Formats: sequence, structure tokens, C-alpha cells
Amino acid sequence: MEDIKLWKHGAPGAIGNGIEDTPSLKPFTLEGDEEKAAIIICPGGGYVDRAWHEGEPVAKWLNSIGINAFVLNYRVAPYRHPYPFMDACRAVSYVRFNAVKWNINSKKIGILGFSAGGHLAAMVGTHFTDSYVKSKDEIDKISCRPDLMVLAYPVISFGKYTHEGSKNNLLGGEVDDESILYFSNEHNVTDSTPPTFLWHTADDESVPVQNSILFSVALKEKDIPFELHIYDSGPHGMGLADEDVHVRSWTRLCAEWLKRQGF
Repeated sequence: MEDIKLWKHGAPGAIGNGIEDTPSLKPFTLEGDEEKAAIIICPGGGYVDRAWHEGEPVAKWLNSIGINAFVLNYRVAPYRHPYPFMDACRAVSYVRFNAVKWNINSKKIGILGFSAGGHLAAMVGTHFTDSYVKSKDEIDKISCRPDLMVLAYPVISFGKYTHEGSKNNLLGGEVDDESILYFSNEHNVTDSTPPTFLWHTADDESVPVQNSILFSVALKEKDIPFELHIYDSGPHGMGLADEDVHVRSWTRLCAEWLKRQGF
């Protein structure tokens, strides 16, 4: 299937820089009449790029375990907040709006993010009631709350343990304390935050493991179901980690967790 434009008549805030003006979804949908779950994938890239290996290969893995997948081409720098967030929220609403068309269970739509894409996914899971769209169409009226989240070595905090590149690319310049709290997802977990699967490596030198730990503590405090796996060693940005016999077990563990969630 061809990439799907999230906004048929142009994305809000488009600045006229070609393909980056056109946030889209690349669908990897399954054949058959049986209703299945779906997961939207947010590749990492520090809010300045989108890593290919955290997109299509991940979608094909999800297909292999019976889940529809959509890779999100969200806007990155020079776009700043709220545009990536708007794109991700729109993606969840778009898939839910078209659930019948793709034989997707509208109550089983998740979001998966790597690194900065993990920050974006967590933003949707903790800020889904925040709206930046001034003129809403029928799709925007559909809930953008994901039914679960999968966060791989995510940027969670914009505080002490942040990834400075992601923060600067998303916000730019000086950031006040109020904004740091707003974009630090561990401070924004509520009773409505969806169940979450997290994994990280303990020696990640780009995005400290404390990001996943802080988020899991926040989930626990709100009694949100979660599963956290910390591997002793491995570089940042491993994706499926196919070449690491230890860390690649995350896909098996995640598949088992997804099954327990009914996905």
C-alpha cells in the first residue's frame, strides 16, 4: 500500500519544505477478514531524523506476530512542538477512524516508539487530552488515546537525564521549568495512561536508563500495569537487536506481553 497522508488537504502548520510538510503513515496491514490489533511505530532520530531500522523492520516483526503495523513519518526539525505531537495524535485517530476498513479492533490500537520516538509515543500516552488543532474534522473527533505503549530506550525526561539533542530539536533555545515538567513524561502519568512495556540497556550512553526507570516508577505510583526489562549492556539505537543474542530477546518478551494484553 502507498503511504497515507494524515491530512488530505495539507498538514496544519506546514511551512513549505517539500516532503517534510506531509506527515504520513506507511501501512503494513494483514490479509484476512479476522479483526486484529494495530500498532503505530514512531522511529527515533532525535527529533531531527527518523531511523529506517526502527521503522519497516519493526513493522514486519509485528506482522509476523499477527499485528497490523503503521510506520509514522512525523515531522522533525525544523518543525518543533506541537507538530510532531499533532502528527502522532492524528495517526492514532486516523487508524481508529478507519478501523473497519482495515479489519482492526478499534479498542486495540497501540503505539511503539524508539528513543526520541519513544518520547513522542509517551507524550501521546500521557497528553492525549491536549489538543493543538484549531479546526477539527471527523478524524480529529476520534480519540487519540493509545490502548497500550511499547517504549524502547525512550527519551522520557527533559530534566536531569534527558537527551539534549532531542530536547533542543523539539523545543529550541532556553526552556523554562514549567515546560520541562510538561515534556517530562514521568510527571504526567495519570490514571488514564495506558499499560506500557519498556526496555533499555543499563549502559546506554545517549539516553540514560534512568529515563525508563523514572517512567516505570511513575506508572507504579498510578497502578498502571507495566513491564520493564533492563539489559546489562548494549549501545543506543539497537532496534530489533537482531545481532545481539541477549538483547534481541526483547521482541519475544514483548510479543508475550502483547498477547497478554489481547493484542
